[in-house]
Amino acid sequence: MINNCPTCQTKLLLLPVLFAFIQACTPMIHPSGVSVSACRITNNLYITTDATELQLKTWKTPQQKTDAVIIALHGFNDYSHFFQQPGIYFSQHKIASYAYDQRGFGGSLTRGLWAGIDTYIDDLTCFVNQVTAAHPNIPIYLLGESMGGAIVISTVVQSTQPAIKGIILAAPAIWARRTMPWYQNTLLWTLSHTVPWLTLTGDSLEIIPSDNIEMLRALSKDPLIIKETRVESIYGLVNLMDHALSSTKKISTKTLLLYGEKDEIIPKEPTYQFLQGLKNNSEKHTVAFYENGYHMLLRDLQASIVWKDITAWINSDNTPLPSGADKRTKKILDHP
Repeated sequence: MINNCPTCQTKLLLLPVLFAFIQACTPMIHPSGVSVSACRITNNLYITTDATELQLKTWKTPQQKTDAVIIALHGFNDYSHFFQQPGIYFSQHKIASYAYDQRGFGGSLTRGLWAGIDTYIDDLTCFVNQVTAAHPNIPIYLLGESMGGAIVISTVVQSTQPAIKGIILAAPAIWARRTMPWYQNTLLWTLSHTVPWLTLTGDSLEIIPSDNIEMLRALSKDPLIIKETRVESIYGLVNLMDHALSSTKKISTKTLLLYGEKDEIIPKEPTYQFLQGLKNNSEKHTVAFYENGYHMLLRDLQASIVWKDITAWINSDNTPLPSGADKRTKKILDHP
């Protein structure tokens, strides 16, 4: 009988302890606090509704001549500085730009902690409203790189989405669980529910995110780049990617998708699935596929080509991208 087995009895006694341990180690979300005032923008800060101060960078157009505005969201473990060179370029072409450090990243006081999908969406929505008020009658575009792209997607499919002209997705993070190997899912769930505070680095992965080696070396020395990531933050990122990929068919906003064939961060398979989902409103969407592009398209050695393509897309719905980057669009969309 199992009741007479000391080993079995010990295991039975340990079960509630183990269950309580797993419950206690559930991945944490660190959302926004209670709203205390309207969000607002200063010269170098985005102050959210719960009074959280997020570092802000702005690239204004010469003589205040602005034809369009880009709000740029950085990727995972990155921060607003990612848009420094693109921002300068766009400002010279009558496009103003804004980029802020999202919660848990860059100069944020909660650096390294995941704020949750709802908080990231709320922060972006409120920021868009502030920028829209500052630039009345000027078209607003959202640009998201990697994780930032997933947040942009999740924001524009909301029933209360902000009023924007279009979205630009640079290698969006849409590597959802259903496109991951089972062992990766299992390992992530186990680690996030047992040691969520554990930090990991990508040093052993031997992944090349860009061919701009000088830029990568600078990032490795940048103290605001997160180099050791909490497992619970990775778990939160995967939840975000799940949400973004499952929302593809809901995207009705004009979209420009940028993707590099040499991207080793976001695999091709989820990207193909995302493209298939865009077919519902294909007349509104443009795909720019770069054969020599890596994950960090906006900072690759050929980044200026990408900047030109974005500018052309913003300036006219009907102007072909000057680089011819979208010549393979149909081939990609038809991928089985």
